[in-house]
Amino acid sequence: MAKQDRAIRTRQVILAAAAKVFEERGYQAATITEILTTAGVTKGALYFHFQSKEHLAQGVLAEQDHRLVVPSRTCKVQEIVDMTALHAYRLQTSPMVRAGVRLSLDQQASELDRSGPFLRWSDVMIDFLEKARQQGELLPHVVPAETADVLVGSFAGVQAMSQAISGYEDLGRRTADLMRHILPSVVLSSVLATVDLSSERGAAVFNEVAQAVGEEELTSVAS
Repeated sequence: MAKQDRAIRTRQVILAAAAKVFEERGYQAATITEILTTAGVTKGALYFHFQSKEHLAQGVLAEQDHRLVVPSRTCKVQEIVDMTALHAYRLQTSPMVRAGVRLSLDQQASELDRSGPFLRWSDVMIDFLEKARQQGELLPHVVPAETADVLVGSFAGVQAMSQAISGYEDLGRRTADLMRHILPSVVLSSVLATVDLSSERGAAVFNEVAQAVGEEELTSVAS
Protein backbone atom coordinates (compact mmCIF):
# COMPACT_ATOMS: atom_id res chain seq x y z
CA MET A 1 0.00 0.00 0.00
CA ALA A 2 2.84 2.38 0.83
CA LYS A 3 4.37 1.73 -2.61
CA GLN A 4 1.02 2.43 -4.26
CA ASP A 5 0.65 5.63 -2.24
CA ARG A 6 4.09 6.78 -3.38
CA ALA A 7 3.17 6.07 -7.01
CA ILE A 8 -0.03 8.09 -6.68
CA ARG A 9 1.86 10.92 -5.00
CA THR A 10 4.54 10.90 -7.72
CA ARG A 11 1.89 11.01 -10.43
CA GLN A 12 0.28 14.03 -8.78
CA VAL A 13 3.65 15.79 -8.46
CA ILE A 14 4.29 15.23 -12.17
CA LEU A 15 0.81 16.46 -13.12
CA ALA A 16 1.18 19.55 -10.94
CA ALA A 17 4.53 20.33 -12.59
CA ALA A 18 3.07 19.77 -16.05
CA ALA A 19 0.14 22.04 -15.20
CA LYS A 20 2.52 24.80 -14.13
CA VAL A 21 4.58 24.57 -17.31
CA PHE A 22 1.55 24.25 -19.64
CA GLU A 23 -0.13 27.23 -18.00
CA GLU A 24 2.98 29.38 -18.33
CA ARG A 25 4.20 28.26 -21.76
CA GLY A 26 1.28 26.73 -23.61
CA TYR A 27 1.34 23.27 -25.16
CA GLN A 28 3.76 23.84 -28.04
CA ALA A 29 6.47 25.64 -26.06
CA ALA A 30 6.33 23.28 -23.07
CA THR A 31 9.05 20.62 -22.95
CA ILE A 32 9.43 17.34 -21.11
CA THR A 33 12.80 18.59 -19.82
CA GLU A 34 11.25 21.61 -18.14
CA ILE A 35 8.45 19.50 -16.66
CA LEU A 36 11.05 17.06 -15.28
CA THR A 37 13.02 19.92 -13.73
CA THR A 38 9.89 21.44 -12.20
CA ALA A 39 8.70 18.09 -10.83
CA GLY A 40 12.11 17.03 -9.53
CA VAL A 41 11.63 13.44 -10.65
CA THR A 42 13.60 11.12 -12.90
CA LYS A 43 12.80 10.59 -16.56
CA GLY A 44 11.98 6.97 -15.74
CA ALA A 45 9.44 8.01 -13.10
CA LEU A 46 7.74 10.37 -15.54
CA TYR A 47 7.57 7.87 -18.39
CA PHE A 48 6.25 5.20 -16.02
CA HIS A 49 3.11 7.33 -15.63
CA PHE A 50 3.00 9.28 -18.92
CA GLN A 51 4.35 8.09 -22.26
CA SER A 52 4.61 11.51 -23.91
CA LYS A 53 3.91 15.22 -23.64
CA GLU A 54 0.52 14.55 -25.21
CA HIS A 55 -0.32 12.02 -22.47
CA LEU A 56 0.75 14.58 -19.86
CA ALA A 57 -1.53 17.19 -21.41
CA GLN A 58 -4.44 14.75 -21.52
CA GLY A 59 -3.79 14.00 -17.84
CA VAL A 60 -4.02 17.69 -16.98
CA LEU A 61 -7.17 18.07 -19.10
CA ALA A 62 -8.77 15.15 -17.24
CA GLU A 63 -7.80 16.55 -13.83
CA GLN A 64 -9.97 19.64 -14.26
CA ASP A 65 -12.96 17.29 -14.40
CA HIS A 66 -12.14 15.99 -10.92
CA ARG A 67 -14.12 18.90 -9.60
CA LEU A 68 -15.93 19.17 -6.33
CA VAL A 69 -19.51 17.94 -6.69
CA VAL A 70 -21.99 20.67 -5.88
CA PRO A 71 -24.46 19.99 -3.07
CA SER A 72 -27.87 18.77 -4.15
CA ARG A 73 -30.53 21.49 -4.33
CA THR A 74 -34.30 21.34 -4.55
CA CYS A 75 -33.99 23.72 -7.52
CA LYS A 76 -31.94 22.09 -10.26
CA VAL A 77 -31.32 25.43 -11.99
CA GLN A 78 -29.50 26.51 -8.82
CA GLU A 79 -27.29 23.42 -9.20
CA ILE A 80 -26.44 24.51 -12.76
CA VAL A 81 -25.49 27.97 -11.50
CA ASP A 82 -23.55 26.50 -8.57
CA MET A 83 -21.57 24.12 -10.77
CA THR A 84 -20.61 26.92 -13.17
CA ALA A 85 -19.79 29.38 -10.39
CA LEU A 86 -17.72 26.77 -8.55
CA HIS A 87 -15.72 25.99 -11.67
CA ALA A 88 -15.10 29.71 -12.15
CA TYR A 89 -13.90 30.01 -8.55
CA ARG A 90 -11.61 27.00 -8.90
CA LEU A 91 -10.20 28.46 -12.09
CA GLN A 92 -9.22 31.51 -10.04
CA THR A 93 -7.66 29.43 -7.25
CA SER A 94 -6.38 26.16 -8.76
CA PRO A 95 -3.30 26.01 -11.06
CA MET A 96 -4.43 22.60 -12.29
CA VAL A 97 -7.79 23.92 -13.45
CA ARG A 98 -6.20 26.99 -15.06
CA ALA A 99 -3.76 24.77 -16.97
CA GLY A 100 -6.57 22.51 -18.13
CA VAL A 101 -8.57 25.46 -19.38
CA ARG A 102 -5.55 26.94 -21.17
CA LEU A 103 -4.93 23.62 -22.91
CA SER A 104 -8.58 23.20 -23.89
CA LEU A 105 -8.60 26.69 -25.46
CA ASP A 106 -5.11 26.48 -27.00
CA GLN A 107 -5.70 26.58 -30.75
CA GLN A 108 -1.98 26.08 -31.40
CA ALA A 109 -2.16 22.61 -29.86
CA SER A 110 -3.39 21.15 -33.14
CA GLU A 111 -2.11 17.63 -32.42
CA LEU A 112 -3.87 17.50 -29.05
CA ASP A 113 -7.47 16.28 -28.76
CA ARG A 114 -9.02 19.18 -26.84
CA SER A 115 -12.64 18.08 -27.23
CA GLY A 116 -12.88 16.07 -24.01
CA PRO A 117 -13.57 18.85 -21.49
CA PHE A 118 -16.18 20.48 -23.74
CA LEU A 119 -18.00 17.21 -24.40
CA ARG A 120 -17.93 16.16 -20.74
CA TRP A 121 -19.19 19.56 -19.58
CA SER A 122 -21.98 19.41 -22.16
CA ASP A 123 -23.01 15.95 -20.93
CA VAL A 124 -23.10 17.18 -17.32
CA MET A 125 -25.13 20.25 -18.33
CA ILE A 126 -27.59 18.11 -20.31
CA ASP A 127 -28.14 15.92 -17.25
CA PHE A 128 -28.82 18.95 -15.01
CA LEU A 129 -31.12 20.53 -17.59
CA GLU A 130 -33.08 17.30 -18.09
CA LYS A 131 -33.67 17.13 -14.34
CA ALA A 132 -34.72 20.78 -14.30
CA ARG A 133 -37.11 20.14 -17.20
CA GLN A 134 -38.65 17.15 -15.41
CA GLN A 135 -39.28 19.36 -12.39
CA GLY A 136 -41.00 21.98 -14.53
CA GLU A 137 -38.30 24.64 -14.07
CA LEU A 138 -37.64 25.33 -17.77
CA LEU A 139 -39.60 27.14 -20.46
CA PRO A 140 -41.50 24.79 -22.84
CA HIS A 141 -39.33 25.46 -25.91
CA VAL A 142 -36.01 24.52 -24.26
CA VAL A 143 -34.03 21.63 -25.76
CA PRO A 144 -31.47 20.59 -23.09
CA ALA A 145 -28.76 19.52 -25.56
CA GLU A 146 -28.91 22.85 -27.40
CA THR A 147 -28.94 24.91 -24.21
CA ALA A 148 -26.05 22.89 -22.79
CA ASP A 149 -23.89 23.67 -25.82
CA VAL A 150 -24.75 27.38 -25.60
CA LEU A 151 -23.89 27.52 -21.90
CA VAL A 152 -20.62 25.61 -22.27
CA GLY A 153 -19.50 27.59 -25.33
CA SER A 154 -20.44 30.93 -23.79
CA PHE A 155 -18.70 30.11 -20.53
CA ALA A 156 -15.54 29.17 -22.44
CA GLY A 157 -15.61 32.56 -24.12
CA VAL A 158 -16.13 34.36 -20.83
CA GLN A 159 -13.17 32.48 -19.32
CA ALA A 160 -10.92 33.50 -22.21
CA MET A 161 -12.02 37.14 -22.00
CA SER A 162 -11.53 37.27 -18.24
CA GLN A 163 -8.06 35.74 -18.50
CA ALA A 164 -6.99 38.25 -21.15
CA ILE A 165 -8.36 41.31 -19.36
CA SER A 166 -7.84 40.62 -15.67
CA GLY A 167 -6.02 37.30 -15.20
CA TYR A 168 -9.35 35.78 -14.06
CA GLU A 169 -9.84 38.32 -11.26
CA ASP A 170 -13.22 39.39 -12.62
CA LEU A 171 -14.39 35.90 -13.63
CA GLY A 172 -16.95 35.63 -10.81
CA ARG A 173 -18.67 38.80 -11.95
CA ARG A 174 -18.51 37.86 -15.63
CA THR A 175 -19.95 34.40 -14.90
CA ALA A 176 -22.83 35.95 -12.96
CA ASP A 177 -23.46 38.38 -15.84
CA LEU A 178 -23.51 35.49 -18.30
CA MET A 179 -26.11 33.61 -16.27
CA ARG A 180 -28.28 36.71 -15.84
CA HIS A 181 -28.36 37.17 -19.62
CA ILE A 182 -28.91 33.54 -20.72
CA LEU A 183 -31.15 32.02 -18.05
CA PRO A 184 -34.21 34.26 -18.61
CA SER A 185 -34.59 32.66 -22.05
CA VAL A 186 -34.34 29.19 -20.52
CA VAL A 187 -35.88 29.22 -17.04
CA LEU A 188 -39.37 30.11 -15.80
CA SER A 189 -39.30 33.58 -14.27
CA SER A 190 -40.90 32.31 -11.06
CA VAL A 191 -38.08 29.78 -10.68
CA LEU A 192 -35.33 32.22 -11.65
CA ALA A 193 -36.50 34.65 -8.96
CA THR A 194 -35.40 32.11 -6.33
CA VAL A 195 -31.91 31.46 -7.79
CA ASP A 196 -28.77 33.05 -6.32
CA LEU A 197 -26.85 34.56 -9.25
CA SER A 198 -24.42 36.64 -7.21
CA SER A 199 -20.80 37.01 -8.27
CA GLU A 200 -19.71 35.56 -4.89
CA ARG A 201 -21.67 32.34 -5.41
CA GLY A 202 -18.64 30.24 -6.39
CA ALA A 203 -16.72 31.07 -3.21
CA ALA A 204 -19.83 30.39 -1.11
CA VAL A 205 -20.36 26.96 -2.69
CA PHE A 206 -16.66 26.13 -2.33
CA ASN A 207 -16.76 26.97 1.39
CA GLU A 208 -19.94 24.93 1.79
CA VAL A 209 -18.26 21.91 0.25
CA ALA A 210 -15.14 22.53 2.37
CA GLN A 211 -17.17 22.14 5.54
CA ALA A 212 -18.79 18.96 4.22
CA VAL A 213 -15.70 17.07 3.02
CA GLY A 214 -13.02 18.37 5.37
CA GLU A 215 -9.93 20.45 4.76
CA GLU A 216 -7.57 17.59 3.83
CA GLU A 217 -9.78 16.16 1.09
CA LEU A 218 -10.66 19.63 -0.15
CA THR A 219 -7.00 20.56 -0.55
CA SER A 220 -6.36 17.34 -2.46
CA VAL A 221 -9.20 17.99 -4.87
CA ALA A 222 -8.55 21.68 -5.31
CA SER A 223 -4.84 21.53 -6.09
